[in-house]
This record gives sequence, C-alpha cells and structure tokens, in this order.
Amino acid sequence: MNEKRRYYVSVAHNLIQDVPNDSNEFVVSLNDGELTQLKDLLDEVGGSDKYAFKRTFVPYKSADHDDAAEEYDERTIALYRFLYRYGDESTRQTIKEMNIIPKIENSGYDHPGYEGSPLNK
Repeated sequence: MNEKRRYYVSVAHNLIQDVPNDSNEFVVSLNDGELTQLKDLLDEVGGSDKYAFKRTFVPYKSADHDDAAEEYDERTIALYRFLYRYGDESTRQTIKEMNIIPKIENSGYDHPGYEGSPLNK
C-alpha cells in the first residue's frame, strides 16, 4: 500500500521538503503519486510564471486579458486547490484566510468600465 507522508511546501520558493523549516507555508500529507502531482503543479506554476514575466515587456498588450496571465492564474488555482485538498487544518485555514481561490476565479470584469471592452489577445 502506498502510505501517505507529511511534506512541507513553500510555494514562494518552489520547495517540497520532508522536514519543516522557516520558508514552509503549507503542510500536506501525500502518497507517492500525489507527491508527483504536486511537483508537476509547482513546475507548471513556475513555468507559466516565467512566461507571464516575459510577456510583461510587450508594449500595448493588455495584461488583464493576456494569455500568459490567464495560464498562470489557472495553474495557480489548481495548485492551491491541491494544497487545500491534501493540506492539514492549518494549511486549509491559511488558504481560506488568503481568500486566494475566490480572488483568482473572480476576474472583476463585471465591474463598471469593462462593458464591451476588447479582449486584446
């Protein structure tokens, strides 16, 4: 049977460790397959973050509808959902307090000023 082990995760530093330290933000319990999924999610967020960074220098490109930003948001949502699902109570509480999933999912495009605006893709 594939037993779950406790891991300490830092999204900011793109780290997964089996011992806690000062840079860990989240605690999760994972089996080997779930650990592989987490590694893949962190790699995807890191890769899309680099792509989004490169796109920031393109002049006259609207960032709010940029495909790089959308890609980063989707992968970030998936990562935090994963951490919430496998996290301990402290991890879940931290993610709830961050209010990150609703913020990312709510684009705010229903606010005044966005009506009829072009997508700029």
